[in-house]
Formats: sequence, C-alpha cells, structure tokens
Amino acid sequence: MPERLFSDQDREKIISAIQEAEKATSGEIQVHIENHCGQNVMDRAAEVFETLKMHKTRERNAVLFYLAVEDHQFAVLGDCGINAVVAEGFWENIKHQMIADFKESKFTTGLCKGINLCGQQLQSHFPYDEKGDTNELPDEISFG
Repeated sequence: MPERLFSDQDREKIISAIQEAEKATSGEIQVHIENHCGQNVMDRAAEVFETLKMHKTRERNAVLFYLAVEDHQFAVLGDCGINAVVAEGFWENIKHQMIADFKESKFTTGLCKGINLCGQQLQSHFPYDEKGDTNELPDEISFG
C-alpha cells in the first residue's frame, strides 16, 4: 500500500507545503500516490487529474503531482491555464529537481520541493485574490 511509505508526519509536511504554496495563489495543487500506473505515466496522471476533477477549477490552474511508487515513475501535470503561461521546460525542471531526492528515497522532501517551486510559479501568474479566492480542491493526499 502506498500509504505506508508516508508516515503521518510526512503527510503533514506535504499537506503543509500544499497549503503554504496555495496561500499566495489562486492555483490548486494536489498529490496522488499509488503503487502502479499500469500504463504510460502521463496518461495515468491525466486520468487521475480528471477523476479528481482538477480540470474544473475556475482559472484552469490546477497542478497534479502523481507518483507510482513501485513503478518508480512520477509526473507533474498542469492544467491548460498554467501551461499557457509557464516557460517551456518548466515541468521538466521541477521533475529534475525532485528526482535527486527521490533517488535517495526522500519522497517527502522531493514532493515538498516540487510543490514549493510550483507554488512560486502559480503565485507569479495567478496571484491570490482576497475577494474571490476559495480553496477549490482538497489539500489532502489521495491514494490509489
């Protein structure tokens, strides 16, 4: 079970990183973890993105961090609103920075690093709107 890889303390760190990143942006970040993806990792991430209804955010600025832990695969997938404004190679850069931690089995550290980097970009393109911003998606980690 993928839940066993993450202690309660690890989960709190990841959720805290999501909440901290979302404080300064209208963007939404979610983390989904499962053992196997059973197909192309980007295709599976896209399925999870849709299942979690991440494409329904008002500004289409949600980002999914997807991990298939036993397959040693992961993806970072942004919706069309964020993809339209981030620099080319942005997602690959985040993944590259996370891989170093993942190779040392520091999954929580890698996820938090990726979430923080993502939050900085979301903040610059989708700043927090005090009048109309709501937390459109849950901050908790979902497990498959």
